[in-house]
Amino acid sequence: MADSSKKMGLMGLTTLVTVNMMGSGIIMLPTNMAQLGAVSLLSWIFTAIGSMAIAYCFAQCGVFCSRSGGLSAYTEEAHGKSGFFLCSYLYFLSLAIANVAVAISAVGYMSAFLPWLSSGAIPLFVGTVGLIWITIIANFGGPSITGKIGAITVWGVIIPVAGLSIIGWFWFDANVLEAAWNPNNLAISEAIGKAIPLTLWAFLGMESAAQATDAVEDPKRNVPLACLFGTLGAATVYVLSTTVIQGIIPNAELANSSAPFALVYAKMFSPLVGNIVMALAVMACVGSLLGWQFTLAQTAKMTADQNLFLKLFSKVNASDAPVVGMIVCGVLQTLMAVSTISPDAAAQFSKLVSLAAVTNLIPYITALTGLLVIMHKAQVGPAVYSRNLVVLLVAVAYSLYALYACGKDAVLGGTLVLAFGYLLYGFLAKRFVDAPTVTQARTGNV
Repeated sequence: MADSSKKMGLMGLTTLVTVNMMGSGIIMLPTNMAQLGAVSLLSWIFTAIGSMAIAYCFAQCGVFCSRSGGLSAYTEEAHGKSGFFLCSYLYFLSLAIANVAVAISAVGYMSAFLPWLSSGAIPLFVGTVGLIWITIIANFGGPSITGKIGAITVWGVIIPVAGLSIIGWFWFDANVLEAAWNPNNLAISEAIGKAIPLTLWAFLGMESAAQATDAVEDPKRNVPLACLFGTLGAATVYVLSTTVIQGIIPNAELANSSAPFALVYAKMFSPLVGNIVMALAVMACVGSLLGWQFTLAQTAKMTADQNLFLKLFSKVNASDAPVVGMIVCGVLQTLMAVSTISPDAAAQFSKLVSLAAVTNLIPYITALTGLLVIMHKAQVGPAVYSRNLVVLLVAVAYSLYALYACGKDAVLGGTLVLAFGYLLYGFLAKRFVDAPTVTQARTGNV
């Protein structure tokens, strides 16, 4: 039995969850939310509640289901082998789309040092694709190097964003926030709906919170609590930082910024400090992209190991890195960057975020429904079942609303991708059907 003194406690796990979630998701949000106006801040209320419910349910799945495979394994509990494939397939595509969006965020911040990157659609595309391939090649060294780099670089975004949440209020002007409240005269419900995909984007990755169960002290208590507290901690930083920045930078200026946090620090202190924050943000985005590239390749490898993706995704080098799969992922992300090419980093980012949210939300919903079967198999008590069912219904209700809020274009794109996934599984399904007996085969030939 493992020494419990060496396991992670509630405080350590909560910190880990918060850090993992924040990553680079917040980097471009103030600009995109400013385009709707400060009224979009209200969407944080719905997203924080919905995200905490989703995170809690995933934690419960992890506590009562010890299978490997994450969301796909939870989905299979309720929806069978086809559910495992479709969940992995959609989650894989979601990560690929999200990686392109993270690369765009990094290039937006890098343009301050290399103005050419923001001079048109082609330079932005070149910068985005270049960063995608640099982080893929850097992953050839294996998971240990990737993990060490990511653990350091993530603080490049956490420190300035969390710092702004605390010290930014000394520069906050309520009149600036009031002027930015609703410049487009949108209905409150419409503004919230349009902001939901953006705010949800900042919470994507919370599904990783239940993966450390084996290394946690008293996991049945601490994992669900850490998921809730970690998500709440990230939500607090998100709400405070995006609110305070709307009260410092005039809305029109913020809405057109390609590096909002660098802009606010330059205004509060000096252009030098703004440049330092910009450099930290670039570092954080590159580190985050490095980690997510590996996660993308590992998702494909895990699915290939289940005989559901091409076997080439399973091949690893001496450093245990799925190099061939990473190269294929790089080609896919390059094609995605081509399909969304735009001279406006914020516009391209917003388009990708909505599609990434749709392709992520469907696996969320299928995995959440798996909790019902998981609890049945675990024979949980009536009190636990009832509590989890209430939270599950909140999580699914939010997920369905978020799907609707992503807009018809993103939902149409996600539906087409899902329908194509069913076709792909049709070719794979025979692998999981028992071979017919001789008698059955002869009968079928009559």
